[in-house]
Amino acid sequence: MALPKKEKNYLPLIPTKVGVERRQEMLDDITDYGTFLPKGVLHADLDKGILDFVKDDIKLTVDGKVVPTVNKIITTQSWSQFTETWDFQDLDKNVSLPFIITVRQPEVKYGKFQGGIANIPNRREFFYYTVPTWDGQRKGANVYKIPQPVPVDITYNIKIFCNRMRELNEFNKIMMQKFTSKQAYTQIKGHYMPITLEDPVDESAKEIEKRKYYVQSYKITLNGLLIDEDEFQISPAITRQVSLFEFESGRKSKRVKIDPPNPNTFNLDLTFVSGNTELSEVFRYDANIIVTGTENVISCFSLDYSSTTINTLNYTNCSGNSVTVSTTVGDSGSICSKSGTVPYFNNITGGTLTSTTSCANGYSVFINNNYVGDNVGVIQISSGDTLKIVVYKDNPSLQSIIKTEVVLV
Repeated sequence: MALPKKEKNYLPLIPTKVGVERRQEMLDDITDYGTFLPKGVLHADLDKGILDFVKDDIKLTVDGKVVPTVNKIITTQSWSQFTETWDFQDLDKNVSLPFIITVRQPEVKYGKFQGGIANIPNRREFFYYTVPTWDGQRKGANVYKIPQPVPVDITYNIKIFCNRMRELNEFNKIMMQKFTSKQAYTQIKGHYMPITLEDPVDESAKEIEKRKYYVQSYKITLNGLLIDEDEFQISPAITRQVSLFEFESGRKSKRVKIDPPNPNTFNLDLTFVSGNTELSEVFRYDANIIVTGTENVISCFSLDYSSTTINTLNYTNCSGNSVTVSTTVGDSGSICSKSGTVPYFNNITGGTLTSTTSCANGYSVFINNNYVGDNVGVIQISSGDTLKIVVYKDNPSLQSIIKTEVVLV
């Protein structure tokens, strides 16, 4: 006897794409409805991510019913108000247990997502993606840059209110299973962020109008990131224009003698327009590039100071900010002062300054994406090499120029 055929509950009106067609469909979804930049994450997004984590990942079911969860973050200030105006009430206006709430601590600490170290100073933008552009006549590309995200640690308390010990045990089992690997993860706007759990705390009250209930508080810490979309930067890169020429092939012309002949040396100015701090070029010849001068390129120098009296040292740092250091007798140390400015003591005879080495780079050189050095005086290029130079501007709103002399070898 043949087995009965499976019944279909629906008709597939739209055929499913597979193989290359499916990959093209996924690419079209990204380019048509997506973005080339990551989605921004702020404090409100982190709070919503924790609420979703509590509702979806540690959902508690008792007697076939899901325990209700307060669909908002409660701060320590609003917690006292919430306990006076309970939303979970029965017909007699008594508290309806069980339920779960999420309380957030107001302070936000600098996070340990990256080990607690600010390894990239001055909030610089870094290359993220290159997007090709075409306006019908010119083909080019836009360079997308973003700064390093800011790590933050936010503390939340997940509290369960119940009047039976088995409900408390069931919720404790869910929490222990979720954090059995010492941490759990939640996805907030496409970014995975770890959550760590500390020891639970019992906050049970023995009676509320002669009614006993249990309160168990689980303290969790979200190691999150702040990504501000206002800090993203989009700048134009190389633009190429297509030109068409017509030639008459019926006539033969004599070969023109080149006069003067091709020189072995020539001057080359590397110009970084406003908003652009990086140039990249592929060379088709062997050459030595000699740097002869720079314009609007910052460089800073380290100074050792020692104070013989109670004094005040004033200087300008590499970011262009004025800094004041108060010293006492015998104080000494080092500062990084912007080139072109002169640090000074208020009491001119109260201290000494000694210049040492450079503490900030004017420009960095890369060949074939390999780091060569900073402030390199002579750059040796072979045919086929890709030269990339990243410049550090004194005034970001103006263009910078690195003047060079190219010697063919």
